[in-house]
Amino acid sequence: MKSVFTLSCSRLALLAAFGLAISFTQASAADLGGNCCADLEERIAELEATTARKGNRKVSLTISGWVNEAVYFWDDGSERNTYVGTNSLEQSRVKFSGEAKIASGYSAGYTLEIGVQGNPSNKWDQTGPSSTDANSPNNSLVVRKSNWWLKSKDFGKLTVGLEGTATYHLLDDADGVNTRNYSDAQAAAVAQGRFQLRSGGAQVGGTAIRWNDILRGADNGTDGQNGRRNIVRYDSPTILGFVLTASWGEDDQAGLALTYKEKWGDFNILAKGGWEKSTDEGLTGCAPFSATGATRQDCEWWGGAATIQHAPTGLYVYGGYGQTIDHGVQATVAATPTPGSTADDKSDLWFIQGGIEQKWLPLGKTTVFGEFRHDNLGSRTGKNFAVGNGASTYVHDGNVDFWAAGIVQNIDAAAMDLYVIYRHADGDLTNAAGATANLDAFDMVITGARIQF
Repeated sequence: MKSVFTLSCSRLALLAAFGLAISFTQASAADLGGNCCADLEERIAELEATTARKGNRKVSLTISGWVNEAVYFWDDGSERNTYVGTNSLEQSRVKFSGEAKIASGYSAGYTLEIGVQGNPSNKWDQTGPSSTDANSPNNSLVVRKSNWWLKSKDFGKLTVGLEGTATYHLLDDADGVNTRNYSDAQAAAVAQGRFQLRSGGAQVGGTAIRWNDILRGADNGTDGQNGRRNIVRYDSPTILGFVLTASWGEDDQAGLALTYKEKWGDFNILAKGGWEKSTDEGLTGCAPFSATGATRQDCEWWGGAATIQHAPTGLYVYGGYGQTIDHGVQATVAATPTPGSTADDKSDLWFIQGGIEQKWLPLGKTTVFGEFRHDNLGSRTGKNFAVGNGASTYVHDGNVDFWAAGIVQNIDAAAMDLYVIYRHADGDLTNAAGATANLDAFDMVITGARIQF
């Protein structure tokens, strides 16, 4: 027994020595002049310093977002310039989201999204690339979303907090191709932003009237859709391709929307439609008026849009319609009579985009498109202008046309899109006295990139 034990011990000692020799050799090969353990500890410390940490082990944490910066070349007929800044159509952002499983088919989660802007493109004008809006300064952060939610596989999702309403991006999110973040329904209005209107080279109005003063709608000068609000929102589970969305919040806004997404043979279909009403006192795009001694607003809007794409060829058509009814316009005019004391309380728009999306290059898909949008403006009380020697009265009506064409190139390996887009805008305004001002044409070329993380 002793000899066997001795032999076994000898073999173990031999194997241990052999393993130590191999380990020493590998460590020496990996050690390029420093202590291997010190290098390893340094690397671990580096990883710990750059790794996002969770507050607990039950709820996940995902960090995502993108950077979207562009160069803008513009010409308003009298002046031309080039600005560099954040593309406000889909601004740079960081998103924190997470989820935890409660039971089979049930989960809870959260979303916190922070917008990041350098020079916001929808806030500058002819005076320079700095923001002209004190509420949205250069080099600032904005909370875009902050909410928690409960989700059931069978019963849908309930969200509470700062989130998009039922008609949030109603027309935009019906864009089923890769123009969604660069040339969707509201892209024309966002591009014109706070640039001042000119007619015959002169400024329209005693004080500056801007494009976002005459374009209607509760969200970025686009009729038929809303923005992000403090709300309670419900999204149903998908049934035969349909999702029903309902929301209520603020003081007060309530709406319904229906989304349909399905494939019919060789065709991809994406469609959205919805309606919303608001009596919130602070809603942009609605006229305040006095009722029983209190100032309030009363607006409603509806719209619908869809994309139909032939999958084999990549050919597609995307279009839609939106309308806003501002019940406060007539009351405002009646309370403060002006020449021609009537007002058009309805504004609407329609748009259409067509193009092709194919993977012609190994880099990723290429999208080539052209589009047209037409706005019937309706009345904007408080935005006064005169023509010739006529009286200065409010904008009673107007028509604006937007043309655009461009190309978006996806670089799949870098989660990146490069884009070049040409935009043109022109139209006219009519005041309450019946005088018409023809707006000078505005041309713009936008080129930039959006990279996701």
